Amino acid sequence: MEELIKFVENEFVPKKDFPKFSAGDTITVYYEIKEGEKTRTQFFKGVVIQRRGSGATETFTIRKMSGTVGVERIFPINMPALQKIEVNKKGKVRRSRIFYFRGLTGKKARIKEVRS
Repeated sequence: MEELIKFVENEFVPKKDFPKFSAGDTITVYYEIKEGEKTRTQFFKGVVIQRRGSGATETFTIRKMSGTVGVERIFPINMPALQKIEVNKKGKVRRSRIFYFRGLTGKKARIKEVRS
């Protein structure tokens, strides 16, 4: 059964070509919003907290600070409204899911940048 599901995902789910990113990276996600008849592009820039799932069901969570309030958003990789993803900074973290990042403020909330 699993083989059948994977076959259908590979054949019929359109794949978009996004850059490689992981937890700790700062990325900008551009996505389309429909408001009535009009569509516009909006972006969400923040730190990737986690990537979960695989194949067609893969999602990633981004966290940004809006003033003093933390805002998190979950994006499915195969969302049709996703237009592009830009990797702004590569971060060096030791975990694949950095939920501890939610409790950090100020200088402690910095992530070391990997220069390549």
